[in-house]
Amino acid sequence: MLGAAVVTPAPATGQYTVTALKFTVPAGGRTCTIDADLYRPAGTGRAPAVLATNGFGGSKSDGSTDGIGKAFAERGYVSLVYSGLGFGDSGCLISLDDPDIDGTAASKLVDFLAGKRAADDGTKADFVTLDAEGDPRVGMIGGSYGGAIQLATAAVDHRVDALVPLITWHDLAYSLDPNNAGPHGAVPGAFKWQWVNGFYLMGESQPLTTPNLDPSRINSLDCLHFVTEACRTVRTLNSGSYPADRTAELLAYSRSVSPVSYLSRVKAPTLLVQGQADSLFNLNEATATYKTLTAHGTPTRMIWQSWGHSGGMAAGELNLGQGNLESAYVGKRILAWFDRYLRKRKSADTGPAFAYYRDWITDPTGTYATADRLPALSRKLYLSGDGRLVDSPSEVTRGSRTYTNRTVPTSHSESSLAGTVGLPDPAPYDTEGTYLGWTSEPLTRTTDVVGAPKATLKVVSPKAERTQDSPDAADRLVLFAKLYDIAPDGTGTLVHRLVAPVRVPDVTRSFTVTLPGIVHRYEKGHRLRFVIAASDDAYFGNRGIKPVTVVSSPGNTGVLELPVAGG
Repeated sequence: MLGAAVVTPAPATGQYTVTALKFTVPAGGRTCTIDADLYRPAGTGRAPAVLATNGFGGSKSDGSTDGIGKAFAERGYVSLVYSGLGFGDSGCLISLDDPDIDGTAASKLVDFLAGKRAADDGTKADFVTLDAEGDPRVGMIGGSYGGAIQLATAAVDHRVDALVPLITWHDLAYSLDPNNAGPHGAVPGAFKWQWVNGFYLMGESQPLTTPNLDPSRINSLDCLHFVTEACRTVRTLNSGSYPADRTAELLAYSRSVSPVSYLSRVKAPTLLVQGQADSLFNLNEATATYKTLTAHGTPTRMIWQSWGHSGGMAAGELNLGQGNLESAYVGKRILAWFDRYLRKRKSADTGPAFAYYRDWITDPTGTYATADRLPALSRKLYLSGDGRLVDSPSEVTRGSRTYTNRTVPTSHSESSLAGTVGLPDPAPYDTEGTYLGWTSEPLTRTTDVVGAPKATLKVVSPKAERTQDSPDAADRLVLFAKLYDIAPDGTGTLVHRLVAPVRVPDVTRSFTVTLPGIVHRYEKGHRLRFVIAASDDAYFGNRGIKPVTVVSSPGNTGVLELPVAGG
């Protein structure tokens, strides 16, 4: 009899054993060695399994990855944590969580948990709960690179029963080269050069961090440790040029290794956790994944926690390295998710559809608010010709204002890797004459913005219009939209340093900008300021000098829409 009907939990001793294992698996036309650690809880009987791997540049020994193994073994789960392909002591090239490579390799580990194959030393797992012969009860958890691998694995192996991807991507084309103007994907964006090159150098410098490198991890002198397509993508982005053929190749490859291209194949119940402080993979990424999965009928919940790639860890928040699952809101939700889908406890409450962290709440028991859906765009403000944000079109003053870019960046939002490595970062700024701003009257009540604001704009730029039909998309106009909180003393805060890069699809038409999602309370007496800037030093910007004018009149003006909690 298989272990489908009864789950025998391990004794509540928290004790477990750890065994280092190697697995030799085929993936992407290569033979890869996977380095893993098996955490087996003490006691007898079968138990569900948890599979996890590292974030980019890490290994199975990272604090958070190792912490996952310990935390779930202590709670009676069989835990298998491994170094992803190309990292730690695992072989093969870095292939960006490609489902056909990384997902296939992870599926071989599911075979091990099912008892269908042994580790290289002959170790077999005959202690994992089975739903059917060859079908183990297994969930996955992990962050960033260790988040996307879950979706990639579930797309190629439907034996995976539950997913908890944290702070990961939906579409790498958007993550690395974002264009926040619709329609999505019609025009390439503005290269996020600091983030991309930081990770690229981290991958290419593997011999400096890993002695006696496995030969399967070396591609060529031209592209050391990534798959060739990944290196070509980075080179195209760094060139600052977007000729049609190379751009199509860039977008096609980036999307092929991204959940956006395969979510229709993901059936495992998914608890998405995304970070509010994250300029690498912002809240819009999780929102897109959430909407796609729910549209396909996959059981899905979404939590917006405080921390992400840009820092933001708050007291009491989930820390996988510490294993504080029972005391953190997100940790409790994860335990309940696995209780429901791995332990098959039908009474386990998987929680509301949506939850978000509120940094203005001081009581740690009430920092999260919950809802059955994301707040709708419920408040409109209009861009007046005199630089005001007003409540109705009738209040708009007729007028026009102009800014121009320079040959060097003149605005700063962030130093992208500062939060990751703990370095100080100068406050955001914009240089006079290189941006336009519209500011509201002081708010008469507190206003909680929860979600992604949108702006509809029309700009005038004769120089950009002349390059509109260039065969190189890099000749099109670039601008950066953002939303500040202005305190009564005039101090401005760029919420989580988030900006919306835009390569304008057609400068002769109005266009819509979707800003990164935020959770922010604008206090009574504060003002909102909407800004469009000519540049941002974390991104590539305009090619050539392209002055921009914005014209407003009562019947024809830009509109800013805000998702306000409670309407």
